[in-house]
Amino acid sequence: MDDAFDVQAAARARAYSLPLDQINVADPELFRTDSMWPYFERLRKEAPVHLQTEHEFGPYWSVTRYNDIMAVDTNPAVFSSERAITIADPEDDFQLPMFIAMDPPKHDAQRKVVSPVVAGPNLAALEPIIRERAGAILDSLPVGEEIDWVDKVSIELTTMTLATLFDFPWEDRRKLTRWSDVATASPESGIVESDDQRRAELYECVDYFTRLWNERVNAPPRGDLISMLAHGESTRNMDRMEYLGNLVLLIVGGNDTTRNTITGSVLALNQNPDQYALLTANHDLIPNMVSETIRWQTPLAHMRRTATQDTELGGKTIRKGDKVIMWYVSGNRDEEVIEDPNRYWIERPRVRQHLSFGFGIHRCVGNRLAELQLKIIWEEILKRFKSIEVLGEPRRVYSSFVKGYETLPVRIHA
Repeated sequence: MDDAFDVQAAARARAYSLPLDQINVADPELFRTDSMWPYFERLRKEAPVHLQTEHEFGPYWSVTRYNDIMAVDTNPAVFSSERAITIADPEDDFQLPMFIAMDPPKHDAQRKVVSPVVAGPNLAALEPIIRERAGAILDSLPVGEEIDWVDKVSIELTTMTLATLFDFPWEDRRKLTRWSDVATASPESGIVESDDQRRAELYECVDYFTRLWNERVNAPPRGDLISMLAHGESTRNMDRMEYLGNLVLLIVGGNDTTRNTITGSVLALNQNPDQYALLTANHDLIPNMVSETIRWQTPLAHMRRTATQDTELGGKTIRKGDKVIMWYVSGNRDEEVIEDPNRYWIERPRVRQHLSFGFGIHRCVGNRLAELQLKIIWEEILKRFKSIEVLGEPRRVYSSFVKGYETLPVRIHA
């Protein structure tokens, strides 16, 4: 833990010594080392709408305060989602249209096709299935031995749920995990060796899902995501790349985010043992803990918009065509809006006042399913175990988009 403290101290010193125009919060290394916090703190104080001119993906504006992020997120007419949702521009010969990267009316029509899968009636039907699986996963864990929580629990539960939503072949469900990792990986991440490998694996993904599409388009409509897409009026004529784009959106949105928050909950409670004791003593705090963890973790660090016209934000003039990055990870730590924002506080008032799901027309379609999975896993954990002890630092994902974990070593105490 001393090493982690040294990393944070060095990050703070560097964050406040660099000239403002040299601060690049999109550097994935800051996220891998969890050392981005003082850079965002300084930007919120000194340059809340900040232009970074030198970057591999061209100039971009960083929006780091809560209220400015809300202003961008809730104004799709001025801040468009077309082209891309991450800081990286799509390659010209590998465009992946997806409804999160579309504007109305096409966005609204495609989102409407899949939204019933995470609506109230379907969640009510899913709840006992998720609970049974969560219990089985936890009952299979060895007590008193070191395990990787990410692999054994977080990935397993979320991949099972995703396979159910797709009605995906059960024995192949870990393919979903792999495609989720590959979709957001760069060659520097260690997940893929090259962009060519990434493309090849994503083509395997769309080929596999095309076989499932062909089966379901010729059968009566059912309640799984592939059948919904195959029969939906605004999605049944998608070309191959648009189908792949929407698959990537649903796989990453339904998998990466929840699995990293499940892991984040174990880490946060270990880093804040007083909060773990509170939770153990009062299981009614689980829903609050879930919302606080989603804020604290912020599993997707940013979303990108593109200005459709010249506009002003935070006293700065943003020009038509400029790239605007909403740093949810920073807005969720905004001292002016969120009380004691760096504290992990499971009794926090207004605990749902966070940006992790986004706002406006692109608010996360599966937010209630994410909360349900987190609530269930902790209800089942607290029935069974005295504690889950973190044994060392997690290995974090090399990405400024997915804020997550590759591994987390833990020991379970009965």
